Amino acid sequence: MILYGRQDISSQDIAAVVEVLNSDYLTQGPCVPAFEKAICELTHADHAVAVNSATSALHIACLALGVGAGDLVWTSPITFVASANCALYCGAVVDFVDVESSTGNMSPAALKAKLETAKARGRLPKVIIPVHLAGHSCDMKTIGALARQYGVSLVEDASHCVGGSHDGDKIGACRYSDITVFSFHPVKIITTAEGGVATTKDARLAEKMALFRSHGITKAVEKLQRSDEGPWYYEQQELGFNYRMTELQAALGLSQLERLQTFVEIRNRLAEQYQRALADSVVTTVDPLAGSLSAYHLQIVRLPDPAKRRAVFEKMQADGIQVHVHYFPVHLQPYYQGLGFAKGHFPNAERFYSEIMTLPLHPGVSQEQVEFIVQRLLVHVLA
Repeated sequence: MILYGRQDISSQDIAAVVEVLNSDYLTQGPCVPAFEKAICELTHADHAVAVNSATSALHIACLALGVGAGDLVWTSPITFVASANCALYCGAVVDFVDVESSTGNMSPAALKAKLETAKARGRLPKVIIPVHLAGHSCDMKTIGALARQYGVSLVEDASHCVGGSHDGDKIGACRYSDITVFSFHPVKIITTAEGGVATTKDARLAEKMALFRSHGITKAVEKLQRSDEGPWYYEQQELGFNYRMTELQAALGLSQLERLQTFVEIRNRLAEQYQRALADSVVTTVDPLAGSLSAYHLQIVRLPDPAKRRAVFEKMQADGIQVHVHYFPVHLQPYYQGLGFAKGHFPNAERFYSEIMTLPLHPGVSQEQVEFIVQRLLVHVLA
């Protein structure tokens, strides 16, 4: 089976993890701070807070921005459910902004219209979470300008995007946003097995996220209410969580970062091969905005006949090609329908979902396999 996504683990990665296993620290040692520093160097952010998943990073990002009961958070309906769930964890109300038909990313035009209506009604969101689908950046310059105009905070869900750039900036630099979140799940660009990180330029937000990451506990003497209690003393100052990244995960991440540029280059070469092979066909690729370097977490294509997608999907699987669909619109998930969302609320997202399919794309896919995948896809689409 040609998998749609897969980790790439080297002997160097294994050695890095084994070294930690033989060390004094399996958690709360030197590797996590070193990994955070490396992420800052990569993204040009000032601060990074590493956690056990991107979901955790989204949660503490919302908490650090003060999201609480009754607040409103908007995100994209074309995403994994975590992009919306993180706000619900804070007691907030979730709503969605429809996507661009061409990219599946949050539509700046739809956002502008929704913000205008929200302001007129006196019910603006506290935070907006645009999602960089497939590793392709949203139009953050426009979205950022709208957020500033309306006084709304921004969290970039860049779970698919580590190693990418847009408009002259590394994704994660937070030029237009308050916080950016990356994922290091095994099918992402690099992996820490499970894990995530939040980057920011704001020291205050970084400090808050670090506090929420570890039970709301601090040992910093200058912040203690009982600073004379003793050197063993710590204080819980917030209701936090155990979202810490382990030393094993950080060591793996540090090792993987050494090959990040190579991984991104390979993914872009394979994506270009898909684009060339499908250029004159009825199947079209979903491509990044101009001026972007996509991390190409996913290769998404649009099929000409949504009614045939199920049959094409099953035939591709039978050919030994693990295709997928990213993503079923969040507002149509049963839980969110229970919150009042229904079919027809976000028509671009629903149409986009109905037409798409994800093809295999990762460093383990060969050029010959891409040729085979495209050949089988076109046979089944045209059948």
